[in-house]
Amino acid sequence: MNKGFCNETNTVRIARAAMHYYEEPCISGTAGSGAVFFCGCNLKCVFCQNAKISQGCISTNDNSDISVKGKEVGIEKLARIFLTLQKEGANNINLVTPSHYALQIKEALTIAKNDGLSIPVVYNTSSYELPETLRLLEGLVDVYLPDLKYSDDSLAVKYSNAPKYFEIAKTAIDEMYRQVGECVFDENGLIKKGVIVRHLLLPLGVNNAKGVVSYLNEKYSDKIYISLMNQYTPIDSPVLKKAGEKYPELLRKVTKREYERLLDFVLSLNIKNAYIQEGETASESFIPDFDYTGIDAD
Repeated sequence: MNKGFCNETNTVRIARAAMHYYEEPCISGTAGSGAVFFCGCNLKCVFCQNAKISQGCISTNDNSDISVKGKEVGIEKLARIFLTLQKEGANNINLVTPSHYALQIKEALTIAKNDGLSIPVVYNTSSYELPETLRLLEGLVDVYLPDLKYSDDSLAVKYSNAPKYFEIAKTAIDEMYRQVGECVFDENGLIKKGVIVRHLLLPLGVNNAKGVVSYLNEKYSDKIYISLMNQYTPIDSPVLKKAGEKYPELLRKVTKREYERLLDFVLSLNIKNAYIQEGETASESFIPDFDYTGIDAD
């Protein structure tokens, strides 16, 4: 069967379905987020933190395969996985890199909800997708967790092979907000509905990040939350090693000063609804083991 740009067919493949504790506090809480990690991606970020599952079969120079091929699951099996995560006490169902499987996810969520799925569904995406795709999920997704990676389209092309990223992502996020509106939290501070926009600060990326924050503040003010992450980690990936020959800045972590400059800018705009990271957070511990945990759940 032919593969698309995402390097996947129309058969869903996932690499992990388990509790995840490294999302924003209102998503992970103490019980954890029921994260389902889908294989493949519609971006080609050279710095991808989940490269082992996002970019298909990647080989190193010595021909050793570092990728995780994932396991194929049918629609009904995917629905059962959602229900199992709920039974295990997950705060929500967290769909990680789901865009290229939107049709299949719609079917699985419909089945699961008919069978008792009641916890919020989180759509964790790069935002490089069409509003028409997102409209397929209206009424099924409660929380949108999009990235806004770039305000500078030259960086989007250079690092992610994503022409017109900013315009496409803005339109996508606007559709997400139209569907779910302002953030609503329960008595324990867990999010029930709304939009949280993430931005991962990259090395030498402060001006790009300021553009992202400025746009979100002007467009949405305090109607959404912004999550500003400093956890960029130059992972051991042949894709990044090759890119590092052209872009050596990606081979280091973000500096404390770079992140402080971004936070100073956020404070200058009087932004109140923002998540920030403190201390030495850049660590591979944020990247789970893609060991097929939870895929054989019934």
